[in-house]
Amino acid sequence: MRMQIAKDIKELATIFREAGFSLYLVGGAVRDWILGKTNNDYDFTTDAEPEEIKKLFRRTIDTGIKHGTVTVIFHSAHYEITTFRTEGDYLDSRHPESVKFVKSLEEDLKRRDFTINAFAASLPDGKILDYHGGLKDLRKGLIRAIGNPAERFQEDALRMMRGARFASQLDFKIEEETAQAMAALHETIAKVSAERIKEELWKLIGGINPRRGLEALRTSGIMSVILPELAATYGFEQGGMHRETLYEHLMLALECAKEHEYPMHVRLAALFHDIGKTETRADGDEEREWTFYGHDKASAKMTDAIFRRLKTSNEERERVTHLIREHMFSYTPDWSDSAVRRFINRVGEENINSLLQLRVCDISATVGHRAVLDNLFAFADRINAELEKDNALSLKDLKINGKKLKELGIKPGPQMGTILNTLLDEVIEAPSLNNEEYLEKRALSLAQCLGQ
Repeated sequence: MRMQIAKDIKELATIFREAGFSLYLVGGAVRDWILGKTNNDYDFTTDAEPEEIKKLFRRTIDTGIKHGTVTVIFHSAHYEITTFRTEGDYLDSRHPESVKFVKSLEEDLKRRDFTINAFAASLPDGKILDYHGGLKDLRKGLIRAIGNPAERFQEDALRMMRGARFASQLDFKIEEETAQAMAALHETIAKVSAERIKEELWKLIGGINPRRGLEALRTSGIMSVILPELAATYGFEQGGMHRETLYEHLMLALECAKEHEYPMHVRLAALFHDIGKTETRADGDEEREWTFYGHDKASAKMTDAIFRRLKTSNEERERVTHLIREHMFSYTPDWSDSAVRRFINRVGEENINSLLQLRVCDISATVGHRAVLDNLFAFADRINAELEKDNALSLKDLKINGKKLKELGIKPGPQMGTILNTLLDEVIEAPSLNNEEYLEKRALSLAQCLGQ
C-alpha cells in the first residue's frame, strides 16, 4: 500500500535522502489517509539528529530541540520533524525523564500510544509501514495500546483520554486489555493538567459518536475523576414523563445535537443541561413523581464550576451556562407579541437560535415529545416574525443612547442605565414609541422623577 504524497513533501524528503538520511510521515495523517479521511496535520520523523536537520535547511525553528523536534520552513510551509527516539521513565505519568536519539524507525514507533497511530509512510515513495498490527485493528475498528497497555498509560496518563477520544472520533471500540488497563489506572488521570483534559474531552464531545467515548470514560472510572457531576447521573431516575434515566437523557440530547450538526456550544449545553437534577430532586404527590424545581439554575451553576475547573474561556463558559439557565422557558400560544419580544431581549438575540436548538434536543430526548416539539416550532416562527419586523429588542436598537442623554443634561451613572432600560421596556411593549422626540421627552421626565 502506498500513500499519495504531495510534491512539496517529496521535495523535502529528497533533500534528506540526498544527504544520507531517511524521512517518514507518521501518525494520524497516515491513519486517516488509510481511512479515506482528510488530515493535513503532518508529523515527520527522521534518523537525522536536530543539528543535522538544521544544516540541511536555511530556515528552521527550535520547536522542541531537547526532545528532538525542529520545525523546518520549506516553500513557506512549516513542517515539524522529530528525530527517532526512545524515552526514559515517566516519573509524573505525563513527561519522560529523558529521551535518547536512535537510528531505528521501529524503535521509535514503539513509544507511540495506539497501534492505529503507529503507521509510517516512507518518503518520498509513500510506502506504508505497519510494525504493530495497526491495519488489522483499523479493519476491526479497534483501539489497542502498543505492547503492554498499562505501561503505555503509566508513561502518559493522557493516553487514556486520547483512547476515549478516538473511540468517539472514529466510532471504534477500545480493545479489552486496553480498556482494563484504563480502569486499573483511571485515578492517574488526576495528574494531567486541566487544559489537556479539556482539549481531549472537547474533541471527544465533538466526535461522530460521543456517547461511545463518554461510555469509555464512565466504565473505566475516568469520568468519576474528571466529571463526577456527570458520572452521578448514571442510573439516576427522573420519573414522570421521563422513562429514561438522567444519564440516558443527557446522552440522547447530545446525540440529537450531533445528528443536527449543531455548534459545539450547543453540544456542551445538551450534555450538561440537566445535571442539576441530582441536587434538586424532591418527592412529589405520587410515588416516583419527583420534582426538580430550580434544576435549570442548579445545572448552570454546576456547569460553571466544571468549566472553571477545566479552565475554559470565560466566553465559552458564560455562553453555555446562559443557555442552560434559560432552557426551561414555557411558551403558550396566548403570548402577546410584546411577550415574545421580552423573551428575545432576556435571552439575547445572539443566543436565540442556540437556545431553540438546545430545547429541540431536550424535548427530543424525552418520550412522547411530538406535541411539545410542535409547540416549540410554533414559538420559533413567532420569534422569527418579530426579528423580521426590525423592532427594538435591545439597548443598541433604541433611537437614543447614553451620549444623547448626556447632551440632554442627564448625568452618567446608574440612573442613566435605569432610564435607558425603562425606555427599552416601554419600546418593547409599544414599538411605535421608538422615536427620538418621544424618547428625549420621556428620558427628561424619568430623570426628573429620579431627582436629576
